[in-house]
Amino acid sequence: MGMTMSQKILAAHAGLPEVKAGQLIEAQLDLVLGNDVTTPVAINVFEENGASSVFDNTKIALIMDHFTPNKDIKAATQVQQSRRFAEKYNITNYRDVGGMGIEHALLPEMGLVGPGCLCIGADSHTCTYGALGAFSTGVGSTDMCAGMMSGKAWFKVPAAIKFNLVGKPQGYVSGKDVILHIIGKIGVDGALYKSMEFVGEGVKYLNIDDRLCIANMAIEAGAKNGIFPVDDITREYCDGRYQGTPVEFTADEDAVYDEEYTIDLSAIRPTVAFPHLPENTRTVDEIGEKEVKIDQVVIGSCTNGRISDLRAAADVLKDKKIADGVRCIVIPGTQNIWKQAMHEGLFDIFIDAGAVVSTPTCGPCLGGHMGILAAGEKAISTTNRNFVGRMGHVDSEVYLASPAVAAASAVTGYITNPEKL
Repeated sequence: MGMTMSQKILAAHAGLPEVKAGQLIEAQLDLVLGNDVTTPVAINVFEENGASSVFDNTKIALIMDHFTPNKDIKAATQVQQSRRFAEKYNITNYRDVGGMGIEHALLPEMGLVGPGCLCIGADSHTCTYGALGAFSTGVGSTDMCAGMMSGKAWFKVPAAIKFNLVGKPQGYVSGKDVILHIIGKIGVDGALYKSMEFVGEGVKYLNIDDRLCIANMAIEAGAKNGIFPVDDITREYCDGRYQGTPVEFTADEDAVYDEEYTIDLSAIRPTVAFPHLPENTRTVDEIGEKEVKIDQVVIGSCTNGRISDLRAAADVLKDKKIADGVRCIVIPGTQNIWKQAMHEGLFDIFIDAGAVVSTPTCGPCLGGHMGILAAGEKAISTTNRNFVGRMGHVDSEVYLASPAVAAASAVTGYITNPEKL
């Protein structure tokens, strides 16, 4: 019986000739990730177990991004604990103010993840790196601790769903619209503990940023991971960047899939997820011109804070003004993206339009800081979750969309199709 891409990566790291869906394995890890929220919990478990060393100080990444720069005393204390741990064990990939970024934008940029690697992270959106042909998945802080101590983790091998992508996206359609369309189709539990495998001739029309966005939101369909095959676009991105040894895995022709879907990218329209689940999707053509009045726009996050996302938003906002009564917050994903956007003149466009530009941070995505919603307020955001109270008060609402749709909505004050500006 053949194996999927994910199963081959797991088999290789477990030292096994093959694995099957449902099988329990122990596998060697290439990277263990934590942030300023989850790392302190892992450190506490580490110390409670009497550990005195990490498995490899170069294969642990501690990225301070959720409440960084520190929003309050508790946040400062969490980062202090993480910083002291990194200093004690000489963790080479510790990133704090001035060198940090949103973790899932930063790690690919730094070359810490790449084709064939196996990564766990104490953050649910660790599945992002499947865009590069890696197996990456989110875990709890206890598993993160075990990974830091031993360099190993237990996995139940996931079954898989194949998404055959055909056609070419049209107009303002981006990776965000693709994944929202898919989640709207299969539901937030449609891929529960399964691998979402994205293949087909349409993949070549998705750039790395699109793929990172799609893989990032695999967890919003309940998936264990999302993964793309390695192609020339992947190789070009990883060449001279990825610090490991790239290994390319392709699914066997007789690999077993629980389900298969064909997704015509040319037929997808700009898509918005209404409160309070990512599956609650409607296309811009199904939303009334002044149906949803908004108070805030957030453009950024580990889902859509990359340079192509900022360019898309700037393209819409150029020579326009943010609507009265609307707050527009732009958050580049990393320091390098911040600099690139600044040098390209995108900041001038954002600020002239009436937006603000933040240092890289997760910030408002999880209701942390830099844009919390009050009761009754509505935000359209390029983030990945719109659960009750996700961005602030439990009586606020979050609508998920692409940077282009979010930017167009900032101009009109209502959820808007960018094609109509």
